[in-house]
Amino acid sequence: MPEQIIEPDLPIIDPHHHLWDLRPMIGAFPEPLHPFISALPDNAYYTFDQLHAHMTSGHNVIGTVFMECGAFYNAAYGDAKKTVGEVEFVNGVAAQGASGLYGDLRPCAAIIGHADLQLGDGAAEVLEALKAAAPGRFKGIRHQGAWDADPEVLGAPFHAPEGLYLDATFREGFAHLGKMGLTFDAWVLEPQLPDVISLAKAFPDQPICLDHCGTPLGMGSYHGKLHERFDTWRHNIRELAQCENVVVKLGGLAMAFCGLPDKGPAAGTGSEDLAAMWRPYVETCIDAFGPARAMFESNYPVDYWGAEYPVLWNAFKRLATGAGQDEKRALFAGTAARFYDIEDILPS
Repeated sequence: MPEQIIEPDLPIIDPHHHLWDLRPMIGAFPEPLHPFISALPDNAYYTFDQLHAHMTSGHNVIGTVFMECGAFYNAAYGDAKKTVGEVEFVNGVAAQGASGLYGDLRPCAAIIGHADLQLGDGAAEVLEALKAAAPGRFKGIRHQGAWDADPEVLGAPFHAPEGLYLDATFREGFAHLGKMGLTFDAWVLEPQLPDVISLAKAFPDQPICLDHCGTPLGMGSYHGKLHERFDTWRHNIRELAQCENVVVKLGGLAMAFCGLPDKGPAAGTGSEDLAAMWRPYVETCIDAFGPARAMFESNYPVDYWGAEYPVLWNAFKRLATGAGQDEKRALFAGTAARFYDIEDILPS
């Protein structure tokens, strides 16, 4: 039975979702399939229709932020600039939503693309091309750095080198973000949080968003060790929060990587149980960063592994029960609007 929507009028900006068509890739991955891949048949096609259905499924989602995911690259632009194809595609989706034919919703009001910062100074040309592909909507990039020595943790889809954010050439490319007024989204795994701390301290004026609460791990060699590693995670979160240029996304905990829950996809776990699982992580992040530097995120469709979209946001609202109205406005829309420079879509 569907859950009743909690606080249905609370404005939400979903600051982290993907759009993709991964159907051609199904069957191309080695056996045994990583849980991230085994869930794909249920969400391998996620474009405007699916996004619109979720935005209108009961919660008051007024806008979203698209997050790069390696989709719709255009090889005709060359290897360095093929990522421009993704931003071009998403800008079309944003225009579709902004047409008014679908109401006041503003999907992909901000677009986060990808440029290979390992190009060093050569990344500047790619960043300029990305900006030109979506004037006014392109706000920054994500260059994911997730890595672990255990190959079972990430599986085949992810291949970031160890210590990417510490690399001198990467940082040479990273420096161009600040020059262009662009944001940076950092995705790493929990043991890599010191790399983000180092990066944030080295570039104190660069806006950085830590994705997915820093991705606590509950699979592979980390299975059953969430409690054991919690204090280390909490220490690093608190240290990162001392960097005033960093904000945090509260979500991603329903990914298969985390094991919260450890069954999926769409395991049918209710929002009360999800909130109980996630509370130690979410409350630690809010306590460390404050509501003005924290934002709830869906990470859809990846978090479909553990939660249906309406249930996911119900869980977040349960976690924010003790917050004041101003704090809720920040956590559910205001922080995202400010960080990604889309405050114009907030209700007056």
